[in-house]
Amino acid sequence: MPDAEGVDPGLIRSIEPWLVRQRWYSGKERRPRLELIAQIPLPAPAGAEFVICLILDRADDPLLYQVPLSVREHRLPLAAEAVAGVDAAGRTVYDGAQDPELIAALFGTITAGGIVSGALATARGHASGGSAPRQSLGSRLLGAEQSNSSVVVSTADGPVVLKLFRTVHDGENPDVVLTEALAAAGSSVAPRPVGHLSASWPDSGLPGGVATGHLAFAEEFLENSTDAWTVATQALAAGEDFARGAFALGESTAEMHERLASALPTAMATPSDIASALATMNDRYEAAVRAVPAVGERREPVAAIYRAAAESPWPPLQRVHGDLHLGQVLRAPGRGWVLLDFEGEPLRPMRQRSRLDLALRDVAGMLRSFDYVEATTTGDGPPGWAAASRRAYIDGYDRRSGGNLLAHRAVLDAFELDKALYELVYETRNRPGWAGIPLAAIDRLTGRP
Repeated sequence: MPDAEGVDPGLIRSIEPWLVRQRWYSGKERRPRLELIAQIPLPAPAGAEFVICLILDRADDPLLYQVPLSVREHRLPLAAEAVAGVDAAGRTVYDGAQDPELIAALFGTITAGGIVSGALATARGHASGGSAPRQSLGSRLLGAEQSNSSVVVSTADGPVVLKLFRTVHDGENPDVVLTEALAAAGSSVAPRPVGHLSASWPDSGLPGGVATGHLAFAEEFLENSTDAWTVATQALAAGEDFARGAFALGESTAEMHERLASALPTAMATPSDIASALATMNDRYEAAVRAVPAVGERREPVAAIYRAAAESPWPPLQRVHGDLHLGQVLRAPGRGWVLLDFEGEPLRPMRQRSRLDLALRDVAGMLRSFDYVEATTTGDGPPGWAAASRRAYIDGYDRRSGGNLLAHRAVLDAFELDKALYELVYETRNRPGWAGIPLAAIDRLTGRP
């Protein structure tokens, strides 16, 4: 299959039509320029080859994709969408995420701490917290994600979700780092990690020409759980408030921030940090004015919010979730709220996603989520449902953190306004019918009736 350097260029041609149709492929509006830069073989049974392909799309803004492939001499009883192509030898090429035997080999490499190497790349498994090796008893691909592929693996110790990071970057993935840090700190506010797969591969744009990063992450799968968005919308549709749930969610968010601050580096916000954050907020406001000129009428109250933030004390910078909203939280039976997906924005460079930030950014994202529930749910909920949920969430956070939000309320208002301005630009461009949701929040935050 590979040539003398361990890379088979013809393999890319055979799977390109399938690859560009995948939800995790982000270049659908452009002509792909795909290049296979490395392959990492996995143990495979007779008549099969398992390989992790690292495929670079050089079109416009280059992106590196991880594509596990199962190459079989004989057809498997898998769904038609699992077939990625046919290679030059006439063998069927399958999406590795849908081949249970490939997933078993990958999962076993992770939990046993195995090393697998190709001519141009090497991967190493790491079991979390001294976990014993586990064996896959079967697997199934989940279909909801767009940026990654998640596979539920059955084991004798309970189900595990194996996340394949489809877009790969140099640097440590925050989903791995933060989840493992929370577990090491004794917190159950995130799923318990099982292990991860790290790798090195060629990258001519880096000093030394080698990149390192995470390819996959395994953590406990919380069965019979419901995401917080669904819990909240069902409550509203049934005419129930969400104050108790929002209060507990505030406590869980504060616990996450508290544990991350104790386990990972923090730093005081410098005048330069504050000036940079406020400059970004002002740029976001100007972008919103260009998208919705009527927002220009709010210039003075917006500026007043940013001035108040500049004159207020700022909390320390720390590691944060980075993309917190109701869809990133599960209600697990017997456990309460569990926060998920600490990866941040998948298309941003890894080192940007790993920078220290303000915990208030996470809080602002969750506050905005309550408005979206109220605006998009059909039902006769209590008047002021979103406002009551926001207050309860802040109260829960303050109870756990000792009044941390109240001490920095002016800064939180600036971050919530910034988030609403971002949403306004996005909704105007993509879902104009929803633009009123962030616009109402902007009016509320700036005191406009």
